[in-house]
Amino acid sequence: MTLKNAMITICLVFLIGNAQAQDFPGVPGNIVTHSPASSGMYIGSPSIAILPNGDYVASHDLFGSKSTEHVSAVSRIFSSSDKGKTWKQISEINGQFWSKLLVHQGNLYLFGTNRHHGNTIIRKSVDGGVSWTSPTDAQNGLLKEGEYHCAPMPFVEHDGRLWRAMEDAAGPPKQWGKRYSAFMMSIPLQADPMVASNWTSSNIMRYDSTYLNGHFTGWLEGNAVIAPDGSVLDILRVDDRTTMEEKAAIVRVSADGKTATFDPATGFIALPGGSKKFTIKYDAKSGLYWTLTNLVPDTVKAANAGKSPSGIRNTLGLFSSKDLKTWKFHQTLLEHPDVVKHGFQYVDWLFDGKDIIFLSRTAYDDGLGGARNNHDANFLTFHRVRKFRRH
Repeated sequence: MTLKNAMITICLVFLIGNAQAQDFPGVPGNIVTHSPASSGMYIGSPSIAILPNGDYVASHDLFGSKSTEHVSAVSRIFSSSDKGKTWKQISEINGQFWSKLLVHQGNLYLFGTNRHHGNTIIRKSVDGGVSWTSPTDAQNGLLKEGEYHCAPMPFVEHDGRLWRAMEDAAGPPKQWGKRYSAFMMSIPLQADPMVASNWTSSNIMRYDSTYLNGHFTGWLEGNAVIAPDGSVLDILRVDDRTTMEEKAAIVRVSADGKTATFDPATGFIALPGGSKKFTIKYDAKSGLYWTLTNLVPDTVKAANAGKSPSGIRNTLGLFSSKDLKTWKFHQTLLEHPDVVKHGFQYVDWLFDGKDIIFLSRTAYDDGLGGARNNHDANFLTFHRVRKFRRH
């Protein structure tokens, strides 16, 4: 190890230990970790999983001007043995970004890319996230080489397969939104997810500037969702900066996972918070689909007229739907009056008995100048919605 690398490692260890030792009164939820704005490295891509023994596992990556996101991104893994009250870091991974934790076949996996717009990769852990495999080749976790995009989006089991939405990022370079093309990946439940040839990919659905009367500027961060009729859907975040009326897009996928189709006349639906990352899950007990989204309340819309709703992330709400088209508001989970330097975003969540548990990429006051802005979060926070079905 060079002296420079050694100093960097010492500084990182100091920052991690210092962050976990500090108390941050007023920050909502339980703090998993903190990265001050002065570090130039911001908290991204929250993901959460529950291990077979009941322990919680959390992950996040680091992005920003002083991170290595564009070369070989860094992700960190945390665990909690007391239902999310306290957390400890158990590992750090070099070469992992935009990733989702998954418990499958009794093992823990981490699926994402190796860097910003990098290869699609998956890693495996047999010790609860302490150690991980390396994606060396197509037999061991290197699933797709090229430029890909994703977020910590859900995996869904259906009809003997595991489904996961992704985006190709090989469109026009340096044009956010326009470069992203939607597609679906799937694999038989009994197949080894570490082997690239076991995965099936649909055709990619390219960006089309004619959608939404020419106001469509991108779709991304798709959810694999099973529709009420049993068909497979990819429900994506939609960028349209001309209106505060947010929406999502529904791409349909064939039963064999090979063909994706989209009808722009019927495929766009109204969804509060749909211009930001959201996760949709089906709950068999209530017979409803649930989501946590960054809605923009009417008072905030009025105060921010003319702004893009995708940049307003200071309110998090709980919604449900019977048909994935009409969404009912249940309650506000987190909010702050300031839209500039406060945000509760990129929420990843799970059902946990009668509750919902979730992680938030949180931008909030820390006594050190706060977050750089609402997007460049300085906290990873854990939260619980108790008895969510009663609301």
